[in-house]
Amino acid sequence: MNHRACTLPLSREQAVALAAGDRASLSGVLYTARDAAHKRFANLLDQREALPFPIEGACIYYTGPAPAKDGQIIGSAGPTTSCRMDAYTPRLLELGLRCMIGKGDRSEAVITAMKKAGAVYFAALGGAGALLASRITSSEVAAFPDLGTEAVRRLTVRDFPVVVAIDSRGGNLYTLGPERYVNLS
Repeated sequence: MNHRACTLPLSREQAVALAAGDRASLSGVLYTARDAAHKRFANLLDQREALPFPIEGACIYYTGPAPAKDGQIIGSAGPTTSCRMDAYTPRLLELGLRCMIGKGDRSEAVITAMKKAGAVYFAALGGAGALLASRITSSEVAAFPDLGTEAVRRLTVRDFPVVVAIDSRGGNLYTLGPERYVNLS
């Protein structure tokens, strides 16, 4: 396992160099989006309208951050379960989405689309939302403010800690990790 410093937006070359199990530190701009925002993305695309942010090379973090307390940039910002976005993800990958951050395994359809797109799926540590929020240096609502904490946010991050859960070749830590422990004998 390697440790990689990655700059967002992520290039295809950066994404394909990563392997399942690699640790990474992300720095740059990413966007938050959960279920309701993904449904709106699909509606915009169905109506041939533009998405509210540039999708090429983009990184979407599946989180709905808690409101910021006085003096904070953002409240706790832990990952949510990613499979809820699986119905929408292949279409976004076809348009240039390069990476996603969340927790939990992804569907075969998403993994197939990731391989075709040269994309990567990062896992962030659930339960560590305050630590993750400390790596966010700016936050602004980018779209759908009526969704409250689930609005799309444009975040700037510095040294945001993640692990490559599924790489662009389909290497899957959710499969490989347990196999390593089961086959120890």
